Amino acid sequence: MKTAIAVTVLLSFLSLLPIGCGKAAKPNPTTDASTSSAVVVLCDTNFVTQTKQGVVLVDFFATWCGPCRRQGPIVEKVAEQLKGQAMVGKLDVDEAPETARKFNINGIPALIVFRNGEPVKQFVGVTDAAELVAAITTALGDTPAEKK
Repeated sequence: MKTAIAVTVLLSFLSLLPIGCGKAAKPNPTTDASTSSAVVVLCDTNFVTQTKQGVVLVDFFATWCGPCRRQGPIVEKVAEQLKGQAMVGKLDVDEAPETARKFNINGIPALIVFRNGEPVKQFVGVTDAAELVAAITTALGDTPAEKK
């Protein structure tokens, strides 16, 4: 009986915690620092919430993928450059298979620009910062101004 009560109390406590990916950002093997604070770690549980509003660039990657490791610092540079204008996130396809499947991610790195939750531009393979910034800027320009 005491065990059942303890389990119930523990489950009640856990339900109060915020929902997230449950994992901290993993260090990028190509740099000394971990993922830039400007880059949001995405997963199956937070993807919709994080991408449903505004313009968001998502880097679909895997830790074992060589080209993804080259793409990582480029994505971090874009995040720093566009801080405050658009969100930039990274989604590990091995940790978030449902989301990767939903967007038919068959090759990585894959980068998708979302506007209000809908994909507007997609890249497959290592993509330079200028091309990513141009796509995000275009998506930002197509976003209707908020009414005040």
